[in-house]
Amino acid sequence: MIRFTASRSRQLRIVSLAATGLLLASVATATGAQATPRLSAEPATVDAAGLGVDQISSSPNIRQIANLPKQAPFDTESAFGTDMAFQGPFAYVGNYNGFVIYNIANPSKPKIMSQVLCPGSQNDVSVYGDLLFLSTDSSRSDDSCNSVSQSASVKESWEGIKVFDISDKENPRYIKSVETDCGSHTHTLVPGKDGTSVYLYVSSYSPTASFPDCQPPHDSISIVKVPLNQPTDAAVVSTPNLFPDGGYPGRPGGSATTGCHDITAYPEKDLAAGACMGDGILMDISDREAPRVINQVRDTVNFAFWHSATFNNTGTKVIFTDELGGGGAATCNTTVGPNRGADAIYDITGSGDARTMVFRSYFKIPRDNSSTENCVAHNGSLIPVPGRDIMVQAWYQGGISVWDFTDSAAPREIGYWERGPISDTHLVLGGAWSSYYYNGNIFSSDIQKGLDVLEIDQASIPGAETRHFTRLNVQTQPDYRD
Repeated sequence: MIRFTASRSRQLRIVSLAATGLLLASVATATGAQATPRLSAEPATVDAAGLGVDQISSSPNIRQIANLPKQAPFDTESAFGTDMAFQGPFAYVGNYNGFVIYNIANPSKPKIMSQVLCPGSQNDVSVYGDLLFLSTDSSRSDDSCNSVSQSASVKESWEGIKVFDISDKENPRYIKSVETDCGSHTHTLVPGKDGTSVYLYVSSYSPTASFPDCQPPHDSISIVKVPLNQPTDAAVVSTPNLFPDGGYPGRPGGSATTGCHDITAYPEKDLAAGACMGDGILMDISDREAPRVINQVRDTVNFAFWHSATFNNTGTKVIFTDELGGGGAATCNTTVGPNRGADAIYDITGSGDARTMVFRSYFKIPRDNSSTENCVAHNGSLIPVPGRDIMVQAWYQGGISVWDFTDSAAPREIGYWERGPISDTHLVLGGAWSSYYYNGNIFSSDIQKGLDVLEIDQASIPGAETRHFTRLNVQTQPDYRD
């Protein structure tokens, strides 16, 4: 989602939901080449604009098995549910007000373990062992969890990474903050090769001359190193410049590159793909502290904002998403068409530093949505199907789509689930922010409706198998063959 530059924290408030009701507690904290776009094969369009408010529509192979609505104090319209991470029987879900820990041991009956009140958009999360990392991308008065908005033009303002100890799921502890240039819109966890540390590749953008800690040009990312045996020593260790010659200068309807929005790493293959506003990049990350760009692509016809990336399991393809309208507009309609606000599929050809990304086609959900539904390509993950490339993906109020891109030039949808609009009179920002496959089910973070859990009939996807991961940070892509 488009970043909001606002205002930054030390006291942490936990909201634990017990069977007896709400328990409030206070916890002290520590201080390229040009793409040549082509039309994708277009399946028959299904008109979803006629759905009533909150009415459910789905393909026969997908059904909802649970919904756990947002709970106070995260139940306001402005408390957006955001990205998700998983570890063991737990899901960790970001929210503009903080984050929530769910017990998903029984996917049809998820339970809230705790809610951490720590405002600061977007609060994207990742987890590793007993540590949770939280991105703050709104300028705050300080690095505490009771900070208030404060202009980034004030030198003392703060935004960046917060680190929590989550060994006690009912009482997470805030233990460390790391300030990063231009904040942290998203971050990507990359395990160190020696097993003693993890790295966070911090994506941020939109520098302004009046912001002391976010000066143009901002062609870099921040890399935070976190020693696992001493996480309070976490610190920025490098700020590699990914665009030494400058990124895409922009055009009417197309963003200039002033940083990256999101990076997906494939550590086992020493690869990463960056969605960087006006550019898509492929990186060699064999040196974790010094990633190198080996290929750069642009779409000057259809892409407005390069938002996120997903590799296929063999690392021979990459999907980039275009967040046309910043996630807040109704773009799933015939007026916008099938090639804008869509996914772009690239094959990765060659080897080593000679690898290049070659455009093959676009994919967009084959349903028109109403003018009161924000809808555009957003966050998704692979479904483990050996020999095939299948992805589940969130489309905000366009719902959740499962689609097959095994044939890069002819992707097709094979399942979907969606709600009708939040309102039939005006657009309310909502819908699925992230939809991920984890250990047999699809989990979706809905901006307004909370946590959705879906069941997919795996018999409808020949070769699909329930692969059990012990941890899943989707932007740290695992190899499901292992």
